[in-house]
Amino acid sequence: MNLFDVIGPVMIGPSSSHTAGAVRLGNVALAILGEPVKAAVIGLHGSFAKTYQGHGTDLALAAGLQGWATDDARMSCSFEYARSAEVEVTFKEINLGELAHPNSVKFWLTGVRGAACEVTGTSIGGGRVTITSVDGFPVEFSGEFPTLLTIHHDRPGVISLVTSILSTRGVNVAQMRVFRKQKGGLASMVVETDEPVEAAEIKAIGSLPQVKIVRRIGAL
Repeated sequence: MNLFDVIGPVMIGPSSSHTAGAVRLGNVALAILGEPVKAAVIGLHGSFAKTYQGHGTDLALAAGLQGWATDDARMSCSFEYARSAEVEVTFKEINLGELAHPNSVKFWLTGVRGAACEVTGTSIGGGRVTITSVDGFPVEFSGEFPTLLTIHHDRPGVISLVTSILSTRGVNVAQMRVFRKQKGGLASMVVETDEPVEAAEIKAIGSLPQVKIVRRIGAL
């Protein structure tokens, strides 16, 4: 850990976990959606559900979904900006289970061009976040690196095919994790890279017969 892990990033307060972390959760969810948000239903779990208005978590989440930074001075007016842009944002309390981190949120997002996604994530302190689920598939990534996310059939060779495409195009893998619900079914893979993954790599990976969905997520 470093000093910024303790005191948090440059931000609008009062809390690095409840405001800065909430902004970044919104930022990552927006990046996963891949287009501007038209409508968002936001489920709040645990501490987020109990204190979200007092800590400005709701304002911060709405700000993050509009692509704002943690220190954006417009934070207190994020609802007004959303309404003026005809972005519908609603909140509800949810229970993600006893094992879920108390600062957890689930987004149901619809984009202006019709894209949709479900994203669950956690604010773990110091403004840092972890995304734990995308469209019902378990994942784990922070959004701090350029990230590639695939949903693919759990078959031998899929991982090597994806990494081969990246390596032949000069993209270095920093970290990689694979998750699956059951053997031989659908699986999710998170590949964090040192360099941004370009559209050509996304097209090549998306054309693999075993890959159902591929998403590109830029670094925060």
